[in-house]
Amino acid sequence: MADKTGHKRIGLYPGTFDPVTNGHLDVIGRAARLLDKLVVGVAINTGKGPLFPLEERVELVKAEIETIASRNGMEIEVQPFDTLLVQFARKIGATMIIRGLRAVSDFDYEFQMAGMNYRMDPKIETVFLMASETHQFIASRLVKEVAMLGGDITSFVPPRTHAHILKRLRG
Repeated sequence: MADKTGHKRIGLYPGTFDPVTNGHLDVIGRAARLLDKLVVGVAINTGKGPLFPLEERVELVKAEIETIASRNGMEIEVQPFDTLLVQFARKIGATMIIRGLRAVSDFDYEFQMAGMNYRMDPKIETVFLMASETHQFIASRLVKEVAMLGGDITSFVPPRTHAHILKRLRG
């Protein structure tokens, strides 16, 4: 699906993925259909007080997306980053930043971020994908909170990630 000049369409889907949720996987799967290559950028972002260290978040995302890449016949990479999003997008050759929207409450922040990113590099487009109706309410922050309070999170995260969350909370 290369563009008219034969260049691959490379997109970047950034986030902290702490933990990776079914909503994230939904957006990754849908973005994969639009691109030749997708880089999932795992932000260091220690300010959010992550449940998992960066290395473990990267490994969990890698494990959870294996089937998405093969199913779509395209390349998906997972890379950590600690720079401005636009700088990271340039570094990996991305021309598209993928952002998932869950609800209207996300839009204001995402709209501001897209505007800032465009001003920093107008060659990189931001594309918004609405979360599917079954995943619109899932937020990593809420998943962690429910899990910490002993609630059932099996419908919000994939099984491998679920096991890691329970292990982390018990250990």
